[in-house]
Amino acid sequence: MISKGDRNEARKRRHLRVRKRVRGSAERPRLNVYRSNKHIYAQVIDDVNGTTLVSASTLDKELRDVIENGSNIEAARKVGELVAKRALSKGLSSVVFDRGGYLYHGRVRALADAAREAGLQF
Repeated sequence: MISKGDRNEARKRRHLRVRKRVRGSAERPRLNVYRSNKHIYAQVIDDVNGTTLVSASTLDKELRDVIENGSNIEAARKVGELVAKRALSKGLSSVVFDRGGYLYHGRVRALADAAREAGLQF
């Protein structure tokens, strides 16, 4: 049986493998997803300058009252919509999606689909 620590280490290795090819710039920043057991987080990152341009998570004040559980697909959809809204308000319409070593499935896919529907292009 694989322990939780080994599973997270494997995810980090997969993420590093993906990050060799996925790079965000000022024109097309990287939309990164982090998923914990209780919450989901999304950041739009400019890798050239090393800055986070926009972020959203289930811990944000806007979402805390709306969602009951931060670790389900509905919460991921809300985070995707919020990060897209914030990115579009800063003039960012096109991003590179970074799934963070997670499978493109469940909460990660829901966040990406919601961001696309809200107007982000990737």
